Amino acid sequence: QVQLVESGGGLVQPGGSLRLSCAASGIIWGIYTMGWYRQAPGKQRDLVATITSSGSTDYAESVKGRFTISRDNAKNTVYLQMNSLKLEDTAVYYCYTNLRLIGEHRRNDYWGQGTQVTVSS
Repeated sequence: QVQLVESGGGLVQPGGSLRLSCAASGIIWGIYTMGWYRQAPGKQRDLVATITSSGSTDYAESVKGRFTISRDNAKNTVYLQMNSLKLEDTAVYYCYTNLRLIGEHRRNDYWGQGTQVTVSS
């Protein structure tokens, strides 16, 4: 089994910053892509940012220049540094990973439980 434990969400004023963390645990053979998605009330879940095992990143246009994704492969952890937060960044943020467990022959997608980020004055 895989566990994704997220932390770092909360309430912040517009223009503020938050840092999300997500640690993967389990009998893991290899982690490929890690990332973050978000879902606002009444909307679909959308990509925020992803990072591959080699460090290649991809960002939603709406967060480019404000958010930075990074990972610590030794700790199986992905981070999302969010700066210059806007009201429209309010959402539940979900950690995502694509990984392969020891004893399995294929990769699978896994999701965290979600952490609330609220931007409000």
